[in-house]
Order: sequence, then structure tokens, then C-alpha cells
Amino acid sequence: MPWAIANATYNQQKGDNLVTEIEKIPDRGHSITIDHGWREVADKSLAFVRRFLTIPEITATP
Repeated sequence: MPWAIANATYNQQKGDNLVTEIEKIPDRGHSITIDHGWREVADKSLAFVRRFLTIPEITATP
């Protein structure tokens, strides 16, 4: 996605009490799942989700 569009979307969302971040990852295409470097993009996305996702601990009882 062109940076101007991504950044404009980010600027619209950041004031709406949403959890949002933006990061420019150079030399990546739009077809993330089949483009080179897809794992780096996926790792960055997963790290973002892990920072903000909370899952209550599940305690197993015997």
C-alpha cells in the first residue's frame, strides 16, 4: 500500500481511541502471503497483537 494512503488512514484512526500503530517496511509488496519477506511482516503483526491481546489464564483442574 502506498505510504501516503497508509499514513492517512493511521492519522484518521489514531484519534478514535483505537489501538493503532504504523510501521514502514520497505521493499514489501501488497500480496503479503506470497511475497518475499512475508514472515517478517507476519512476525511484526503477531508482536503487535501479543502486546495488546489479553487472554485469561486457563487453569486446568484434575
